[in-house]
Amino acid sequence: MRRLLRRSLAAASVVAAAACVEHNPAAPGPITGLPRDLTPSESQLVSRGNDFAFSLFRAVAGQSSPDANLFISPLSVGMALGMAYNGAAGTTQTAMQGVLGLDGMSLGDVNRAYRGVIDLLRGLDPSVDFTLANSIWYRQDIAFEPSFLDTCQSYFDATVRGLDFSSPAAAPTINAWVNDQTRGKIPSIVPDPVPGDVVMYLINAVYFKGAWMTQFDPSLTAAGAFRRADGSGVSVPMMRYAREAWVRAGGDAAVQVLDLRYGGGAYSMTIVMPLDAAGMDSLVAGLTRGRWDAWIAALDSVKAQVVLPKFTLQYALGMNDVLTALGMGVAFVPCPGVPDCADFTRMRPERDLFISEVVHKTYVDVNEEGTEAAAVTSVGVGATAEPLPIVIDQPFLFAIRERFSGTILFIGRIMNPAGT
Repeated sequence: MRRLLRRSLAAASVVAAAACVEHNPAAPGPITGLPRDLTPSESQLVSRGNDFAFSLFRAVAGQSSPDANLFISPLSVGMALGMAYNGAAGTTQTAMQGVLGLDGMSLGDVNRAYRGVIDLLRGLDPSVDFTLANSIWYRQDIAFEPSFLDTCQSYFDATVRGLDFSSPAAAPTINAWVNDQTRGKIPSIVPDPVPGDVVMYLINAVYFKGAWMTQFDPSLTAAGAFRRADGSGVSVPMMRYAREAWVRAGGDAAVQVLDLRYGGGAYSMTIVMPLDAAGMDSLVAGLTRGRWDAWIAALDSVKAQVVLPKFTLQYALGMNDVLTALGMGVAFVPCPGVPDCADFTRMRPERDLFISEVVHKTYVDVNEEGTEAAAVTSVGVGATAEPLPIVIDQPFLFAIRERFSGTILFIGRIMNPAGT
């Protein structure tokens, strides 16, 4: 196993990393578990959330260039949609339930599980800076169901605030919250000015900054070859340990798996590298929670040198098409004249709301000290505008016709209704 690991690292000139027993001197003692057991509902939410993570990633990858870097936060997307789910009813609720994997869970169980998971993740590792924040911003002249807003405030710990969306200060106010929650890594998520048809934003922000349990030696970072899927090479900064260290590694006939822990060990980066550089498409296509769980369960301790590319990535995408492909399309359909349209009547009794856009932005910086990452997901809720009156107030042509055959019986024009 040790020889296979070393050959894989040298051949691909890339490695990912692993949970090391050696500690960063600044790190606290090892964290060996959660402060309490997960409840059945929390365990179910986490498992279903991971299913959603892989299905979302497969869908995003399927709609992206095969050579493009991708970086998303399923936690952020799932939590922003989880708030919106509380306002959904009818077929919209059913569709969102299926996409988020919440089948068989009552809404009360779902909300209590979100609340519990939020509380567990916050402050789990004191050496890791982790923020998980939610907010709802709504047009203050629109009446939304108080029970919906209260639920999001209670179970998602959401900041809830009404704003004058027509004010020049509206978008900067929302974006300032986003900028603050992500430590400036994602400065904005909503357009400025706020579009006229948007009446609410449901926003989740995630921020993570953790130091490696075993850090890379900056003096050893040097240009190295990274082999791309087409077999060509590119020179990138490659980090390496000062010496061999105990890591956890595993895999199967198709992949090498390595795991690198942060801080006290509660959080880690798990990297899955296809042994065939051209194998990423098949890896993503076959990525499931079952396969992932099997890889994690098979991790074992080995002593190895670790080499990892140093990189920074900023990523953004609109998720309407991705979520529609996953089965949530009804949530994006405005209602007038459409039988199968969005139903958010638990947000507002009038059936005039729909999701206008889901925007997702991420940032990640992987360096010798550790990793800094941030994500924001904004769910924009639009309202169907009242149809504008059709005013015939200038010269017009008119006809009297038989509709089925198309026969025109009379035709004329009116230049002045008051005269002849």
